[in-house]
Order: sequence, then C-alpha cells, then structure tokens
Amino acid sequence: MSNVLDVVIELFTWVGLGAGTLLAVVALILYVADGTWLPARAVVEDLGDHRVVRWFDDEGGVNEAPLSHHDEAKVGVADMTDIFYRRGSQHRMRLTRSSPLVRFVALAATGVLSLGLVAFAVSVVLLFARG
Repeated sequence: MSNVLDVVIELFTWVGLGAGTLLAVVALILYVADGTWLPARAVVEDLGDHRVVRWFDDEGGVNEAPLSHHDEAKVGVADMTDIFYRRGSQHRMRLTRSSPLVRFVALAATGVLSLGLVAFAVSVVLLFARG
C-alpha cells in the first residue's frame, strides 16, 4: 500500500508542478496579449433599440461602443458608468479591468501549482518519516 501512495503523490507532484507551470505561462501570454486597458467615465445613451456608451480616450478622441445584454444588466438605469477601454484601439470597452479569461487561467494555474507543492511537501515528509 505504501508504494501505491508514493506513486500517487509523485504523480500529483509532477502533474501539478508541470501543468501549473504551463498554465502560468499561458496566463502570462494571455495577459500580455490582452493589452493595456485604461479607466474612463462613460456616458450611457439610449438609442431606442439598444444602448451605447461614449467616452473620451487618453488622446482626446471620442469613442462609442454598444452595450451587450450582460453589460446593460450591470449598468442598469444609470446615465454614466465607469468603464475600461483598450489603449490604441477604438470602440473597445469592458466593465472590468482584467479579462475574465486571464483571471480564470491564472486561478487555475495557482490551484494546480498549489496541488503540486502540497504533494511535494507530503512526499518529503513521508520520506523523512519512514527513514
């Protein structure tokens, strides 16, 4: 039974550390590819069949983007809202500073790396406890 436990702990260690490192690299690549998002205060306008937000970017340009149904639900009936727009790109905005995909992959990397580190610590403890 002891050999099976050692194999399972070793498996969790290598898979956890390897997959966690790979996910961390993917999260870093996604973070860099996501670009720079700057905060702005936007005016919400009702155009009849849909609503849009308009804001000034860091270069003084005026931008406009339609609100998705999800964004409309978060904004509610407000006539102004805080948004984040992508620097160097026109008419792109979102309501959160960081990308949900980047956040998900980073949390997954943290969880899998934690599993690998805990399995490594358990293997070290068992090594000295048996010796």
